Amino acid sequence: MLDLKLLSTFVRAAHSGTLSAVAVQVGRTQSAVTMQIQRLEEALGQSLFHRSGSGVRLTGSGERFLTYAERILKVHDEAISALSDKGLHGSIIFGSPEDYLSAFFPALLKSFGTKYRDVEIKVVSAPTVELRTLLHARQIDLALVSTPDPVGATDVVRRESLVWVGSRPALELYDFGDTVPLALSASNAVDHKGACAAMARAGLRYKIAYASNSLAGLIAVARSGLAISVMAEEAVPSDLHILGAPLPPLPGLGILIAFADTDRSPAVATFADHIRSVLPSL
Repeated sequence: MLDLKLLSTFVRAAHSGTLSAVAVQVGRTQSAVTMQIQRLEEALGQSLFHRSGSGVRLTGSGERFLTYAERILKVHDEAISALSDKGLHGSIIFGSPEDYLSAFFPALLKSFGTKYRDVEIKVVSAPTVELRTLLHARQIDLALVSTPDPVGATDVVRRESLVWVGSRPALELYDFGDTVPLALSASNAVDHKGACAAMARAGLRYKIAYASNSLAGLIAVARSGLAISVMAEEAVPSDLHILGAPLPPLPGLGILIAFADTDRSPAVATFADHIRSVLPSL
């Protein structure tokens, strides 16, 4: 008999490539995760992973077994959801940029959790570029991701404005001279590229004074008055100001739901439908 908890741990380890990452995901110690993998290998009589200092990778037997393990877990969730009096069951790993989590996730989680109390949602906060990598590696199930220039896109769930943000209501109130210091997310992020391109088109001089993927860090620098930042409009704290001209208009963003390259469990599909229904009106 195969223990479903062992199967779940095995699948997570196969996707992440490190037992330490699995330990964080399931809230257990790395030694406990290692013991679970060993128990599964003993039950199957097969070695499922090659182990090294850098992590784990599947053996030939592990690659064959991964397909079965994923199918077993999916069918299990479907059966419980279909036959249980308590409704939808399962576990979801959800990814989102930090500003979307701050602006939208509390309302999404509250409204979903009220209806589906037996679905566990774990959250990973990362920029869109990193989230797409995690989705490809199947380390998360679904994610909110950003796309630039959403005009005409049919799969956009919500359109969001990027805005300039500072501690004072107008650029003229700062003593920046002829070079505007900017506090932006990392250089591969959509908002970073959009801000730099907008400044270049407007012919305004600027410098990157602070770069971080931490929304809290960007907010702190904006509050200090040492630089101007860029954020999604819905994520701007009430004590900061949205700045206009002479700063140039910023491009809009589209928010999409992206999925891992795998069959979607009932819990994942239902949560995605819930996002499509609720997010546009938040």
